[in-house]
Amino acid sequence: MKNQKRAVLTALTAVLFWATVASAFKIALGEMDHYHLLLFSTLSSVIILFLMILFQGKSSVLMKINSVDLRFSTLAGLFNPFAYYLILFKSYSLLPAQIAQPLNYTWPIMLVLLSVPFLGQKADRKSLIALIMCLLGVVLISSGGEPGQTVNSFGVFLALLSAVVWGAYWIINMKDKREESVKLFLNFLFGLIYVVVYGLIFSDITLPSVKGLVSAAYVGVFEMGITFFLWSKALKMAESTASVSTLAYLSPLLSLVLIALVLKEKIALTTIAGLLIIIGGILYQKGIIILPGANRRNPR
Repeated sequence: MKNQKRAVLTALTAVLFWATVASAFKIALGEMDHYHLLLFSTLSSVIILFLMILFQGKSSVLMKINSVDLRFSTLAGLFNPFAYYLILFKSYSLLPAQIAQPLNYTWPIMLVLLSVPFLGQKADRKSLIALIMCLLGVVLISSGGEPGQTVNSFGVFLALLSAVVWGAYWIINMKDKREESVKLFLNFLFGLIYVVVYGLIFSDITLPSVKGLVSAAYVGVFEMGITFFLWSKALKMAESTASVSTLAYLSPLLSLVLIALVLKEKIALTTIAGLLIIIGGILYQKGIIILPGANRRNPR
């Protein structure tokens, strides 16, 4: 049980870090545009990931990379961090955090849908019901919560698109059998190259304020970097993986609390209801919860 307790504590630490990043995104975007947040957070993540490889004594693995490894990383880095965070940060710049964060959280359902054409999996009845639940949650969240209130439709589109991109990245990641820390570092290294090239073509690269740099570094470390390893470590230590993995669903709920406390956003009831429906759909699709009558056999 000692390992299980350590696994739960480690997982909760990761969940708490993830719960802070939506607020961190908005704070950073108050100091810089979405591109510069992407640039400096990605740079921070590359540095922290490299230091973690050195700390783990795995630097020798970097000397053994081959052309197949490089091809995987050039493709994976294009999806994450480049495309995913470029889209996600832009959506946060257009939407309140309480709307952008739950919409992005539809990625597990997007992953299921993408698995049909790319992994040859079948969309069963359970997945379709979960999809309908998530779509209902999206509609509620996108309503804005107040009569007559308008929500930036392009921002909503980008938040949902980020979930699609993240799902596509995880399909690529499933086929990449390299050691986790090394492949993540290489993916982000190539992603940083894409980010810099994008900036040279489409933006002016400038230094933000000290507050902006600190916020971007926080995002790079706790959204993109170290938290991933805490979560992976928790899953490896756990005697029951399912009991630990479900803790991830605390993150968006805790995030709403922090959004209200830190950003002073008034959380709409439609946001809470929509997020709960989305989480319910995901948990139902994973078989963690059962809807009344959903699995009853028809009498013969």
